[in-house]
Amino acid sequence: MTPLVSASRPELPAAAAPMKIAIAGTRGVPAAYGGFETFAEQLGSRLVARGHQVTVYGRSHVVPDGLREYRGMRLRVLPTIRHKYLDTVVHTAISVLDALPRRFDIVLICNNANAPFAVVPRLTGAKVALNVDGLEWERRKWGLAGRMYYRFCAWLSPKLPIVLVSDALVIARYYRERHGKPTVYVPYGSDPFPVPPGETLASLGLRPGGYLLYVSRLEPENNAHVVLEAYEKAGGEAALGMPLVLVGDAPYANAYRRSLHDKVAAVPGVLMPGYVFGAGYGELQSNCALYIQATEVGGTHPALVEAMGRGACIIANDVPEHREVLDDAGCYYDRNSSASLAAAIRELVASPDQRTRLGELAAARAQAQYSWDHVTDEYEQLFRRMLQRRT
Repeated sequence: MTPLVSASRPELPAAAAPMKIAIAGTRGVPAAYGGFETFAEQLGSRLVARGHQVTVYGRSHVVPDGLREYRGMRLRVLPTIRHKYLDTVVHTAISVLDALPRRFDIVLICNNANAPFAVVPRLTGAKVALNVDGLEWERRKWGLAGRMYYRFCAWLSPKLPIVLVSDALVIARYYRERHGKPTVYVPYGSDPFPVPPGETLASLGLRPGGYLLYVSRLEPENNAHVVLEAYEKAGGEAALGMPLVLVGDAPYANAYRRSLHDKVAAVPGVLMPGYVFGAGYGELQSNCALYIQATEVGGTHPALVEAMGRGACIIANDVPEHREVLDDAGCYYDRNSSASLAAAIRELVASPDQRTRLGELAAARAQAQYSWDHVTDEYEQLFRRMLQRRT
């Protein structure tokens, strides 16, 4: 695609020149929601440390009032429409228009729902990469219109003059086999920094190594209800001697969230503290007896990689995405089976040595295969290659 305005745009040297980079399509930083926000914070701050100028676009109802710089990143805080179907796409549409006069070298857009806006930065010569995330149309939270829109974006994005990035090999395989489009594989990151017990455990009445942990947005395909049913089938706190902590929330899944709260009220020993971020989140992951990854849709799940980095003993839903990331460094239960999960919980609660062994394997795999510095290396090299291309 030929830029409409490019005559005065200087060519950057291929090797060492600092780049002017924008990250759009997330809720913004500091990270206070999910994987894309953590990704933007970790990648953006490391690119800044390497001498690049990074602007992160955020939403006015998420980024703290008045915050315009964070960890060296410049923040562009813009409005949106707070609606399940419009929040992401409206904000990204506004963001790419705002980016035009700022003349970025690279615009990295997160979430395949934003594919229709990915060509806009090309109008002033910027190169665009789109992190496609997972197969969102498989999520039960979307109605027919939402699923059709996501399928349309998956059809559209391979046809655009942009680079597609996938964080899971199963997603890369989908785009290659279904659409004949190669993607650049860059995994999600994790750094091995276990957090010692502190005020978060104390405030919840938890002891180190004495609780089961689940972390995810509380949406149906993330299967918190399966975890709750399995905990009850395993005998609950009375039989296991450990409470279950369900961490998370969801802005547009009110009915499902209410159903979980109703079930929790009937099962002793279950805690639902809502969202927990930052050091508190790390503290919970680092000190749990078991970490349960029950998701079934998506690419690489950030919480899984982070739990590995913190040396958690992990029980994962048996889906290809989890096998790809965890390999033999954890335990699996039959897909979406609360009975199978209950059996795995009982076995590992009774086997502290096995928990220790699996936690060590997970930490070693995270260190060898996933790290934010490696992720940053991969993106920085990708951006350099993109700038060298003429189209």
